[in-house]
Amino acid sequence: MNAYESLKRDARWKWWEPAILLVLIGVPLAMGKYSLVNEIVITALFAVSLDLILGYAGIVSLGHAAFFGLGAYASALFAKHVHPDPLIGLAVGTACATVLGAVASATIIRGSDLTRLMVTIGVGLLMLELANKLDWLTGGADGLQGVVMGPLLGQFEFDLYGKTAAWYSLCALVVCLVLARRLVHSPFGATLKAIRDNRLRATAIGIPVTSRLAVIYTISAGVAGVAGGLLAQTTGFASLDVFEFHRSADLVLMLVIGGTGWLYGGIIGAVVFKVLQEQLSAFTPQYWMFWIGLLLVILVLVGRERINPRYWMKKKEGSA
Repeated sequence: MNAYESLKRDARWKWWEPAILLVLIGVPLAMGKYSLVNEIVITALFAVSLDLILGYAGIVSLGHAAFFGLGAYASALFAKHVHPDPLIGLAVGTACATVLGAVASATIIRGSDLTRLMVTIGVGLLMLELANKLDWLTGGADGLQGVVMGPLLGQFEFDLYGKTAAWYSLCALVVCLVLARRLVHSPFGATLKAIRDNRLRATAIGIPVTSRLAVIYTISAGVAGVAGGLLAQTTGFASLDVFEFHRSADLVLMLVIGGTGWLYGGIIGAVVFKVLQEQLSAFTPQYWMFWIGLLLVILVLVGRERINPRYWMKKKEGSA
């Protein structure tokens, strides 16, 4: 089997992928907690954005909240001062985050993983401090308040129950997921995996490593901007919390739970993390992080791949 046939086979939709998408669409109908569904979906999209660079390109980042936060503030400011249309505002927030990603990509194309960690954290802290100092624009520590969104597509008002918000975020997640899946199963995605596995070998066979890393980092920033814009639009509020370090760190935990290198890992990790967070914080408000830590220890000891559907599918294919 040549490389083209292998890519074509991997790009085919597996039977369980539409099932996952149908479950995502059916969740709001089965659950009455639309606000929780909306939060989970936005977090899942944010995790997918990090997996694009961590799982497929091997770029370690702990400052991804910079793009998430910029998307949130840009969308909120656009709605407050220019136009309340959600789709236009989301496009503006995505564009701003993408531009920041393109600029910041110059900082991650060289150096070791430790260097990238420090640089990405620095970018996140810079954006946090900038939003704090520009209080005349962002509201500073009080946050950006008074963000009122217009009806979605001119028809669907954002209700107090969060039903419209949940469906809006779900549609955005599905669209981004389909596009990201097409990207990672393309020849471009194959070169990213080659860079991730062995950068020197990838360079030796003629892959433009620098440009590939810059492009995927920029795309990842744009997807994170979509997630941030959705958060600001569906909550009507943007605060300094969107730039906080814990948001980036939580993403890494989600990808540890769900697995890296496949887009559904971020979604599964986000669902497990958020549901556990809500349930455990209600049961033990002060110690819920203890149980999350215990889960991570078990995953490491047991082997996360054993609870990953891909592990059993490959094992079944190998025995066939």
